[in-house]
Formats: sequence, structure tokens, C-alpha cells
Amino acid sequence: MKKTVTALAALALGTAPVPADAGPDDKPTIVLVHGAFADGSGWAGVHRILREDGYRVVVVQNPTLSLADDVAVTRRAIAASEGSVVLVGHSYGGVVITEAGSDAKVSALVYVAAFAPDQGESVSSLVASSPPGGPALPILPPVDGFLLLDKTKFPAAFAADVAPEVAQFMADSQVPWGAQALEGKITMPAWKAKPSWSLIPKDDRIIPPAAQRAMAGRAGATIREVPGSHAVFVADPKSVAALIVEAARPR
Repeated sequence: MKKTVTALAALALGTAPVPADAGPDDKPTIVLVHGAFADGSGWAGVHRILREDGYRVVVVQNPTLSLADDVAVTRRAIAASEGSVVLVGHSYGGVVITEAGSDAKVSALVYVAAFAPDQGESVSSLVASSPPGGPALPILPPVDGFLLLDKTKFPAAFAADVAPEVAQFMADSQVPWGAQALEGKITMPAWKAKPSWSLIPKDDRIIPPAAQRAMAGRAGATIREVPGSHAVFVADPKSVAALIVEAARPR
């Protein structure tokens, strides 16, 4: 019974033992950080592929209330992880990993359709400095300090290449995004000291691909572009996992 409980607890934490022949000791732990309007369940396909490849995987469940809170939760996940860590962030999760990634255990950063801010920047400042002509985001007016996307426009804007029933579920299960999180500023960007990779979906209607290229370029990131929407981590987990594996290889 004790062994069963231990195994279930490990599975719930995303740290269940990998097969004996997978050789996990020579592989970093992969820590996945979700972005706004979503939660960690969106990483299910990426998680499955990485686990099958013998990686330990931790899926962070950030509250997305403020940058400070989300960084604290992510740092606790890093501290609890075995060995070195490849830190992966989607969308606003890129802001979180940029701040949390300075941890000594982090060996690489992977940005997936994500913001990669510089020192003193926030989501608000990055959005404000975007060139005109970008997509109009279907963000509803804040209620009690929280933001949501219009459910009727969510599938087309966020998840255009996801199966319709899945995209609608994502719209209906949105995690409210705390307005404070948009104002959180980066103190020291981890990408200045750590190697980084960036996966840019060419059809992203949330963060314009041109903006992602600019941020990835100044970070010196290895850039890969694929067809897809902002929800590329759901629609194309193979491409996302492949880039993570690339970042996880010994250098």
C-alpha cells in the first residue's frame, strides 16, 4: 500500500519514475510553465512525449496572479527537481522563466510562442511598444482585477489549429489572468547568462511572430519556426518536445 501511495504521489507531481532503461540520471529534468488563460493540463501531449523519451518532467501550476507569485511557484518546482533543469515557458510563461531561470540549476531556457523580456520590461511595456497593425486581442474588460478572453473569439484567436471541441473547452476553462501579472518587471533576464531556444508559430494571433523573432533575436536564442497558432504546445506537441530535447542535449 505504501508503494502504491508513493507512486501515485509521484505521478501527480509529474515526477513518477521513468523506465529503468531510460537512463534518467544523465538527462535534465524538464520544467514546463504555462502562460495566461491556461493551466498546466495544456502540456499533456508534450509531457507524454518527453516521458516516453526518458525525461523527468514537472508541470508547474502557476496561479497567474502576479509575476512575483508565479516566479516563486516556479522556483519551488526547480528546487524540488532532480539534477539540472531545462525551463520551458509558453506565452506569459516566458516572462516567468526569464525571471526564475537565473537559478543555478537551470541549464537552458525554451520559449514557446512566448514573451522574452529584457531587464525592466513587463508584458504591459512589451505590448505598448508593439508596432501598430498587430492582431486585436479579444480581452474583456477587467473584473475585480482579473482578465479573460472573449469565449466566442478564443478559438480563432488562441487556438485556431486545435480541434474545435478542445479549443472550446480551453475557452470555457480559462484561468483568469491577474492584471498585476502584466505589470511585473524583469530584474535580471536569465537569457543573458543561459542558452535559449525559441519556437515561433507562424500564425500566432496573440503574440505577433515578428515580435517573437525580435525578442528571440536579442536573446541570442536558437530559433525554430513552425506553422501553427498560439496554442502550438497543444496542437503540435511533437515540434515543441523536439525543441526541448534539442535544448536538453549536453553541450
